[in-house]
Amino acid sequence: MFPTYVRSLPNGTENGDFLALDLGGTNFRVLNIHLEGKEVDMKSKIYVVPPDVMTGTGTELFDHIADCIEKFMSENDLLGNSRKIPLGFTFSFPLKQEGLNKARLVTWTKGFTSSGVEGEDVVQLLHEAIQRKGNLNVECVAVINDTVGALMSCAHDDQNCHIGLIIGTGSNTCYMEKLNRVELWDGDNEQPQQVIINTECGAFGDNGCIDFLRTNFDEDIDAESLNPGKQKYEKMISGMYMGEIARRYIEKLASKKLLFKGEISETLKTPNKFYTKYISEIEDKENTEESNFQKTRQVLDEIGIDNVTLEDCRIVQHVCQLVSSRSAYLVSSGIACLINRINRSEVTVAVDGSVYRYHPKFQDLMVEKISQLINNGLKFKLMLSNDGSGKGAALVAAVAWRLKHQGGN
Repeated sequence: MFPTYVRSLPNGTENGDFLALDLGGTNFRVLNIHLEGKEVDMKSKIYVVPPDVMTGTGTELFDHIADCIEKFMSENDLLGNSRKIPLGFTFSFPLKQEGLNKARLVTWTKGFTSSGVEGEDVVQLLHEAIQRKGNLNVECVAVINDTVGALMSCAHDDQNCHIGLIIGTGSNTCYMEKLNRVELWDGDNEQPQQVIINTECGAFGDNGCIDFLRTNFDEDIDAESLNPGKQKYEKMISGMYMGEIARRYIEKLASKKLLFKGEISETLKTPNKFYTKYISEIEDKENTEESNFQKTRQVLDEIGIDNVTLEDCRIVQHVCQLVSSRSAYLVSSGIACLINRINRSEVTVAVDGSVYRYHPKFQDLMVEKISQLINNGLKFKLMLSNDGSGKGAALVAAVAWRLKHQGGN
C-alpha cells in the first residue's frame, strides 16, 4: 500500500479550465475539462505515439507529448491564456510516487523503452519538454493512476465516494484513509488529515496467504506467466486471466469425455484463445435453454467446436459462472474489508474496468457478496466511473489547484 498524496475530494467549487494527459500505451489522450461547479464540459483528442518515439530517447518522447499538447491547445483556443492551466497526468506505468506531482518511473512496460526515463521524475521531464516549447502556460500539478482517477471522477458527483476499484484487464483499489493510520506517510500533517491510499491489491497473496484458495489451474497459469509468483490475487480475478481459467477447465472436462464427446479443437488447446469476453457472452441473461443457448453455440463455433448438445451448453455455462462468480466474490471481499475499515455509515465505491462494465451479472454478484460481508449498520453503493484516467486526472489537478490557491478541504 502506498500514499498517493491526493488529500482532498472535489467539493463543487472547482472552476475553470484544466488539462489531463492519459498515457498508457501506443495511443495517448489530451483532454480539456471546463468546470463550473458540478457542470463538466469535456473535450479530448487521441494522439499516436510512433514506434520510433516509443523506443527512442526520453527527450524525444516528452517533446512529442509537448507537441501534441500544443496542437490540442491551439485547436481549442487555449494558447496565450494569461492564467496558468493546471494539468493532471495519468501515467499508467510502474511509478514510485514521492509527492503529488513527483513520481519516478520504475520500469517501462507495454513496449516502451525510451532511454533516460527509468529512475527519473516523469513530471520534471514533462515540464522540461513544456519549457522547450516556450509557449505553453501549463503546469503539471498531479500524477496519478487510473484507480485514483476513478474515485475522483465519481466523487465529483457523490461526496460519499471514498473507494475506487478497477476490475478489467488488471485490478486495483484505492481508498481514503486517515493520516494517523498511514505508517508510510512522509508528507505534512496539515488539514485535511487524510490521504488516498493506492493498495496495489493485485499483489495480495504474493506472500502465500491466499494459496489455500488457489487451484491447480491458478498455479499453472501463474507459473507460465511473465511474472510468476507475483500478482497472485489479480491472476484469480482479472479479465486478463478469467478466460484462460475457463478454457483450462473446459479442456479438462473434454479430455475426460465429459464435454463434446471428448473432441478438443486446436483453438481450445491453445492458451489464451478462450477470451474473457466469451464468459460475458455465455452468461448473457438471454442465453438460456429456451433460446437453445444460441450465444454459447456461437462462441463454441468460433473456437472450432460444433455439433454440441444442450448438456454441453449447460456445462460450459456453469464453468463460466463459477469462474466469474469466484472473481466477483474475491473482489467483493477486498471491497468489504475497505468499507469496514473506513467505517462510515454510507460509502460509495467508484468502479470501472471492462469486466465490471460488460459482464452481465458482475455488479449483482458484488452487491450480493459485499452485503454479506460488511459490518451491521453500514451501507454502500457501487457507482460506475466514467473516464477516470481523463476526467479523474483533471479533477485531481482542479482540487490540487484549489487547495494551493484558496485553501480549504
